[in-house]
Amino acid sequence: MNKQSIAKLKLFFMGLENKYSENNSIFKEISVVFKTGLKTFKGRGFYENGNIKYNFNGVTKTESITNLLHSIAEDAESYEALELIYSERGTNILITADNKNVSMKNIEVQEVTSSKSNDKSVGQCDPGHNDYNGDGKTSTLLNRNYFIKVGKADNLLKEINIMTKDGKIKNDKIRKYNQIDHYVELLDGIFDKLETRGTLTILDCGCGKSYLSFVLNYYLTEVKKFKCHFIGIDYSESVIKSSRKMAENLGYRNMEFHAMDIKDYIPNRDINIVLSLHACDTATDMALALGIRVESDVIIAVPCCHRELLNQYSYEPFSPVLKHGILKARIADALTDGMRAAMLEAKGYDVSVLEYISPLETPKNLMIRAMKTKDENPKAMEKYLGLMQSLNVYPALYKFLNEWESLK
Repeated sequence: MNKQSIAKLKLFFMGLENKYSENNSIFKEISVVFKTGLKTFKGRGFYENGNIKYNFNGVTKTESITNLLHSIAEDAESYEALELIYSERGTNILITADNKNVSMKNIEVQEVTSSKSNDKSVGQCDPGHNDYNGDGKTSTLLNRNYFIKVGKADNLLKEINIMTKDGKIKNDKIRKYNQIDHYVELLDGIFDKLETRGTLTILDCGCGKSYLSFVLNYYLTEVKKFKCHFIGIDYSESVIKSSRKMAENLGYRNMEFHAMDIKDYIPNRDINIVLSLHACDTATDMALALGIRVESDVIIAVPCCHRELLNQYSYEPFSPVLKHGILKARIADALTDGMRAAMLEAKGYDVSVLEYISPLETPKNLMIRAMKTKDENPKAMEKYLGLMQSLNVYPALYKFLNEWESLK
């Protein structure tokens, strides 16, 4: 290749170096094909511990991105043409070069489809077709435009056990797939409001196996093209080990996991979104308190196992109703989440409480969605304190916030 083309190629490579330095956590691979006449010579490099393990002409070397691209440019001098693909999660950049022209463009990441994708007898339902899911309920693949699409998201769906190895949504996982996708739909508009805030840091409290964090990681990185970083916290060493292994399998290097108690976590970076999904009883309050304490832009909680206020609250005008245990329990659930929402509003959050999934799936189906928009509201706090007095309750969220305030 002539000197003029090599010089232009090196300019494009400088852009790739900058891209790698800013986004190496989502880098996947570099593949290159050199051409002379009808002959082709292929090289391929993968991320390995901060460098790239590159194989060309039967020789494997571990290089920095700078040294690798310099070596490829030098090799190009001996050939007539070059095609190089720089792959990130969700994005491919194609550079082509010969003696006449050098060009660079983004190319669409192709969907992966199963050779059996039309075989409806193998673990796949038609949209709208009912299928028994093994737990006494029926599930359907919905006639909708999914946010987490079969094809592009196959690696993710297989890793979180939603999809079979041959590319079919498992019959007993259809309901879970629909729930996950609806979760993303409910948060999608919030992401757009945070787009201008640089790298989004998402903290998953009581993360368990982190399925929803993996799903959000895929969606933000590969669909929305946002730069993001995920932190998962759970007291269980085994689930943290499992999450780390899944992240390794998927190549999601923009994730970290810590086996620890939520109350002991001290962030070393600004937190944009705090998540809490089905954390039991007051663990939800601990996550909300952490979100408030670190001044997270957004707090999302799907509470579970409401027990705390059941044996605390009393309200004399309701005594004819509260003598019925089942009604007292249901009101306790509503009061617990209602007071959580009230505290978030007092702390300057706009709050909505909505059904996350159908109550036919589970009665614990509410999502608390809060976005920080203003300073603390003293009048709202007065109302909250008045509610505490009227109901004779001392909520865990209030207690956790006071404990952390005393440690300042």
